[in-house]
Amino acid sequence: MHGRVLRVYLQNERTVAAGEPLVELADLADLEIVIEVLSADAVRIRPGAAMKLSVGDTAWLDARVRLVEPSGFRKVSPLGVEEQRVNVLGDFISPRGSVGDHYRVDARIVVWEAAEVLRVPSRALFRDVTSWAVFTVVDGRARLTRLQLGHRSADAAEVVSGLEAGDMVVLQPGDLVKEGRRVQTSGHN
Repeated sequence: MHGRVLRVYLQNERTVAAGEPLVELADLADLEIVIEVLSADAVRIRPGAAMKLSVGDTAWLDARVRLVEPSGFRKVSPLGVEEQRVNVLGDFISPRGSVGDHYRVDARIVVWEAAEVLRVPSRALFRDVTSWAVFTVVDGRARLTRLQLGHRSADAAEVVSGLEAGDMVVLQPGDLVKEGRRVQTSGHN
């Protein structure tokens, strides 16, 4: 095994207790990725899922999820909120570049993907009684359109039924947007 000294715990001569760590060694060619995720998100992550990692300004590195640990832990967020978290372990696929032990990485984990999906921006969605809805623009007027949604993210939702490709929707409809009310389009897609 090839290894490097990562940490020296004792700098001075003294008597050490049995089992007390002296140094930490590691094989930097065999680093594992440990990502803390909220438990609510961890239930959607599966072993084998693709991961993208970034450290600072480096290009995104490819990795794969090896394990979602079965036990969670509590951690206080920087905002002071106590959260339930779970460790997700992964392995590098692409060369790790300059990533080293205990580096902070930004991670994206694929929890679902499909080749062709009709999607709508989340900021166009609102609840209408018991279903999700949007206002579409038909002949310059707002039309309430109820939707059946599939997978959702913070930015967009998969449309299972209710819209067709090319339908124009109102983004961030406020209280002034009502069924049949005339709306002006901005020309953006």
